[in-house]
Amino acid sequence: MFPGFGNNMNLMKYRKIYLVFSGLLIILSIVFVLVFGLKLSIDFTGGSILELSYKKDRPSNPQILTELSGLDLGSVSVQSIGDKGVILKMKDINEEAVQQIISKLSLSGSEIVKERFETIGPSIGKELKDKTYLVVILSLFAIVIYIALAFRRIQRPLSSWYYGIGSLFNLLFDILIPLSVFSILGRIYNIEISIPIVAAFLTILGYSINNTVVVFDRIRENLLKRGGFFEDVINTSIAQTLSRQVNTGLTTLFGSMAIFLFGGQTLKYFSLALSLGILAGIYSSIFLANSILISWFKFREKR
Repeated sequence: MFPGFGNNMNLMKYRKIYLVFSGLLIILSIVFVLVFGLKLSIDFTGGSILELSYKKDRPSNPQILTELSGLDLGSVSVQSIGDKGVILKMKDINEEAVQQIISKLSLSGSEIVKERFETIGPSIGKELKDKTYLVVILSLFAIVIYIALAFRRIQRPLSSWYYGIGSLFNLLFDILIPLSVFSILGRIYNIEISIPIVAAFLTILGYSINNTVVVFDRIRENLLKRGGFFEDVINTSIAQTLSRQVNTGLTTLFGSMAIFLFGGQTLKYFSLALSLGILAGIYSSIFLANSILISWFKFREKR
């Protein structure tokens, strides 16, 4: 046992509370995703993107939607770009429909310039979606294998595979939290899962595993060099890395929130997804991952 440690910090004393709280959040997140679903952008479903710029003042997004309501465009997404620009995302349309859109929006007296018009076929969108799923799954398996190999010198009191599987639960938690928020935003505000948001999720995976490995690596060092009761070793390792975890997380969080507040529409939801993932990662790397390790250890002891 580490002398005097119990008088300073014993975060794992409340591990059952952390596990129950985390479990409830995971269940609620899964329910939200299953009930509300995820609103995918045309990057994954296929459709057309039309970028326009106004010479004078640009009307509000709801006003633009109202002006386009008489056209057969399907579900239209309006995204503001700067002070004058706007991006319209809709079902697959042709050049004739583009001219109808410009004519319709010009009825209010605004002069409009077409900046960009692109069409993404449904087959390309499906292929991109399938590849995204594949990348995420391969990344998760690679992370588990990496941690299991990196911690192979630890076989007692838990083998290295427990650390790998524990990190997988951590990643699941860190991804499900922002994913559930976007499922709610998609239902209420029609916020879509786009390529930048997927990039944010992949960034969260890397950030989360980095946080978790920092604590696990200190546990490994303390087990190999100092020994002691497993729960005390984990508490000591958390205490030794806590300030680093929180400071690094908050520094990154401040940057991502600044992008969300002042970075414009293009990166707004990328930064929101990243911020939610960072917050979840700070919590899970300190409380959830280590609670899982101790719970497995206690279960094996009872057996």
